[in-house]
Amino acid sequence: MKKIAILSLHLGYGGIEKSVATLANILVNNYDVEIISTYKLYDKPVFDIDERVKIKYLTKNFLPNKREFREALRNRHFISMLKEGIRGLKGLRIRRKVNIDYIKSSDADAIIATRDIFDKWLGDYGKKNIVKIGWEHNHYHDDLAYANKIVRCCWKLDYLVLVSANLKKFYRRELIKSKCKCCFIPNAIDEVPSRMAALKEKRLISVGRLSSEKGYIDLLKMYTIISKKHEDWHLDIIGDGDERERLENYIERHNLEKRVTLHGFKDKEYINQMLKKSSIYLMTSHTESFGIVLIEAMSHGLPCIAFSSAEGAREIIKSGKNGYLIKNRSYKAFIKKVEDLMKDRDTRVSIGKESRNSIKKYTKDVVKEEWLDLLRM
Repeated sequence: MKKIAILSLHLGYGGIEKSVATLANILVNNYDVEIISTYKLYDKPVFDIDERVKIKYLTKNFLPNKREFREALRNRHFISMLKEGIRGLKGLRIRRKVNIDYIKSSDADAIIATRDIFDKWLGDYGKKNIVKIGWEHNHYHDDLAYANKIVRCCWKLDYLVLVSANLKKFYRRELIKSKCKCCFIPNAIDEVPSRMAALKEKRLISVGRLSSEKGYIDLLKMYTIISKKHEDWHLDIIGDGDERERLENYIERHNLEKRVTLHGFKDKEYINQMLKKSSIYLMTSHTESFGIVLIEAMSHGLPCIAFSSAEGAREIIKSGKNGYLIKNRSYKAFIKKVEDLMKDRDTRVSIGKESRNSIKKYTKDVVKEEWLDLLRM
């Protein structure tokens, strides 16, 4: 059986890490699959991984210290800044060495890199007889410096897999003179529920990392307006991250403690149960490469509303058919669409059915075949 290795920074919380776990589980029936994780953040991976998948940690006692450095910088602790800076540079050297050593010695038939720097090392040091694949999860969001970095890092690879059709078109043009071929393979949802949500309960929901680019402060500001006219509708936010304290402070200042619940990070089963008893899914991301949680919500038959600034949402939502896209990050338009759906369950059900029907191409079976076709090349 041929061997596939997936290079991952860690196996903790994150969209890339969830995609790594899903891909490993998809491929393990056809290949000997190994995940190579630079850091070991927890005793076991956050996301469920098939026991047949081998996991190898390249460092066990050395962890990234980005948060500690930022904390020292924010508090202007100059000695701590110096110490954490030195520690960070040492960590970067260790990360480079252990990954390059693995790439040079790997007996895998194909290696899949999940970060730009892994792409570069794989192209520079990967053996000639292996298939070298980059897997880019991020949208460059009009940041051409970032896009150019991806092009440089992937120049020597055999393939670059993009999670967006538009990204495939963009990078195909940029890599036209290289040997690297661009492919579009979307991320997969773990399963499609047997039944769609009833859409009867007065609950709004959003799932994701609590970081500034996800726009959760915008969601709370809009919900503050909505709740004044619709006091019986509750907002559930599932996820954790750097913005949590800011959101908690906003909720407390506006007396929303009984109307908004910050659930923190929860497992797949918990999220599915919450989606099942919700009626409208809200995405307020400033940017979004793909939006796997959007697909998961649609699989439950929830009508979804998102800002059009989330590029990935534009490829998934057909506005007015299987959800709604709001232009120009207009609070007024977003709130109106939420309130329209609150008042009209028939429309919620109609839109929800279309959203559920539109996610068939993101199922594991379909996505698996696309990966198998690529790996057979």
